[in-house]
Amino acid sequence: MNNKIRLVLYAAIVLILGNVTWAHHSHANYDVTEYTHLEGSVKDILWINPHIWLFIEVTGDDGVPVQWAIETATPVSLARNGVTRDTVHVGDNVSLRCHVLIDGANGCLLGYLTGRDGIERLWD
Repeated sequence: MNNKIRLVLYAAIVLILGNVTWAHHSHANYDVTEYTHLEGSVKDILWINPHIWLFIEVTGDDGVPVQWAIETATPVSLARNGVTRDTVHVGDNVSLRCHVLIDGANGCLLGYLTGRDGIERLWD
């Protein structure tokens, strides 16, 4: 196979795989037009790829605790923003601004989180 054909095939593969990867990172299931403010206690953290997940317990208006699933960015993206595994721990009380799920379920796409150190950091 000559080099021109090989180059065209490689370029096509990169474009196809690049589009598939980009499609995965859609935020279409969140209402990204505004932020919702939540405060609660961190119950669990899943430091995994492709996205880190936080699970927090928020006290509802009726006084009943409600669990929320919070989607964040990738570990690499968070590291660029100064977020490490030591930034937030299970049991910490946190304040966050996030985009809620369109379907009304208790889930958010995290924008900013303020932890025990009082510093607001970008988590997306």
